[in-house]
Amino acid sequence: MVNAFSGNSGLTHIMEAFLISTSIVALAEMGDKTQLLALVLAARFRKPWPIVLGIFVATVLNHALAGAAGAWVTTVLGPQVLRWVLGVSFIAMAVWMLIPDKLDDGETGNAPRLGVFGTTVLAFFLAEMGDKTQIATVMLAAQYNAYAWVVAGTTLGMMLANAPVVWLGERMMRRVPVRAVHIVSALIFLALGVLALWVPA
Repeated sequence: MVNAFSGNSGLTHIMEAFLISTSIVALAEMGDKTQLLALVLAARFRKPWPIVLGIFVATVLNHALAGAAGAWVTTVLGPQVLRWVLGVSFIAMAVWMLIPDKLDDGETGNAPRLGVFGTTVLAFFLAEMGDKTQIATVMLAAQYNAYAWVVAGTTLGMMLANAPVVWLGERMMRRVPVRAVHIVSALIFLALGVLALWVPA
């Protein structure tokens, strides 16, 4: 919606895209099924490094595709239509954030022959399909028109939320007020939606 490379305003824009993407995904991930998946994989395999590396690779692949979809949307829709689509989508995400997530039994994978790393990549990639953070990546890429920075930000947000879970496990999960975090992230999505609808393209 805004050119990401126009002087000082361009730098401000890409930093905003990066920081908003990082923070909103880190918050959205708290208590999400992919965070629960990280906990299950850590308990099952007890090999944190290949699990964390697998989460990183799966996230980069998934969010690169999601970001590309968001960037493509901006070439298809006009500014006014895009503004309404993004505004309504962000508000819908705010509502979705308040719905508790759960992990399906089959999502940890039953393929030890792939190794810990391979199992983590496959399980995380599939778990992210249609997930809140993937949809958020599509919308953020469309909103900011800064593909690489949005993908970098959402990937960092995923790692900030999931890597500590692999090492600290249930001790961390018990201490994080997940409901409060979901409310905060819902308010951020709501604010983004209202701004998208209120501020002219």
